[in-house]
Amino acid sequence: MRPEPWILITVTILLAILFQTFSTAKSAYEADRIVNLPGQPAEISFRQYAGFITIDEKQHRALFYYFVEAETEPASKPLVLWLNGVVGFVGPGCSSIGAGAFCEHGPFKPSGDLLLINEYSWNKEANMLYLESPAGVGFSYSSNKSFYNSVTDEITARDNLAFLTKWFTKFPEYKNRDFFITGESYGGHYVPQLAQLVIESNMKFNLKGIAIGNPLLEFNTDFNSRAGFFWSHGLISDSTYEMFTSVCNYSQIRRQIQNGSLNHICSQVNRQVSGEVSQFINTYDVTLDVCLSTVFSQSKMLDKLQDREEIDVCVEDETAKYLNRKDVQEALHAQLVGVTGWTVCSRVVSYEMQNLEVPTIHILGSIAKSGIRVLVYSGDQDSVIPLIGTRMLVNGLAKELGLKTSVPYRVWLEGRQVGGWTQVYGDILSFATIRGASHEAPFSQPKRSLVLFNSFLAGKALPQP
Repeated sequence: MRPEPWILITVTILLAILFQTFSTAKSAYEADRIVNLPGQPAEISFRQYAGFITIDEKQHRALFYYFVEAETEPASKPLVLWLNGVVGFVGPGCSSIGAGAFCEHGPFKPSGDLLLINEYSWNKEANMLYLESPAGVGFSYSSNKSFYNSVTDEITARDNLAFLTKWFTKFPEYKNRDFFITGESYGGHYVPQLAQLVIESNMKFNLKGIAIGNPLLEFNTDFNSRAGFFWSHGLISDSTYEMFTSVCNYSQIRRQIQNGSLNHICSQVNRQVSGEVSQFINTYDVTLDVCLSTVFSQSKMLDKLQDREEIDVCVEDETAKYLNRKDVQEALHAQLVGVTGWTVCSRVVSYEMQNLEVPTIHILGSIAKSGIRVLVYSGDQDSVIPLIGTRMLVNGLAKELGLKTSVPYRVWLEGRQVGGWTQVYGDILSFATIRGASHEAPFSQPKRSLVLFNSFLAGKALPQP
């Protein structure tokens, strides 16, 4: 029995609509596919995408992303968003692509005209999405320049959510994928604030967990722990430590400098501390050497005796050169709007510095109570946001939430060596250190950072003796 003609016509129309919808969705992201990055190794099999997502049509505000599919079986791997920040005196506003993707845990690291394979890239375990946020950072831009005059956490979180909404529309196959939001430094604000918005907005994102490294969570606790870190590492004397804790602490110094009102007493303490620490120490990793030609740019090869890994500490300079090449920008579907060059940290964004004093530790608590796993980790050689304050804050949060310790403070292993220490509260909140790691932990300890990342995604305990 042959079907009625109207049935055949209806089916044909429906199939045509479905095909058109699929083709439109596919073409939407295929236009962003990277054919080949200049200097890229020939044997790469995973797909890469990059481009702009317009988040405000009226203001012509667009955020730039770089997306790298997992090396193997991307269809079965989770999606991970990475957000960089910075808590140096330049304020928040550094590139997740320049720092996270090309200096830390992306698939490649620039070296001269070439891209070298990163053996410990996080896309071995996940589909990695790097976002330059807020507008004014990296390639992201606002045609309305007044936007840059006062950027806030609230604006950044809102724009990041708008980006995600539109990105998932462009890549619909990832909308129901296990989703994690990760970051470091001022990501201690960006990550939980965005996660909270996702939860409150009831977006149909399958958010499973958040992870933040060396995060700014509470202004006074985080910054005042610097004194104990300096002293315990032999960077300052007993008398200076006493001054730094009783006469004028670092949160006072930091606050006064931000407000342009450093008083005489705090200025004296700051000079004393800076003089003893010296300009020849990289405060983001007090064990890492600096370049002999300039103390502000790390540019020589180190052989870390702990694990015999070579670390190119000039990779940030190499990245800036690479991303300013016209052929690279064309391959990335990127362009410079309103700026003369790409920079790791924005020179146009004026971030509302009072936002640094907004505590985010309690947002972690509300996220954990909603059933989303929370990991806070620290590179243990970072004096900018030392592990001392971070561990104290996480431990205090666990007590506040009434979470019992499920994994007592213990070492965890990377291979046969100690990778760091960890403590877990309930099955929802955990803290870990990465031994020998800097503020940007995956940069200085890539192998150990990958072990931590893998365990986090899998929801498994870190390896133990």
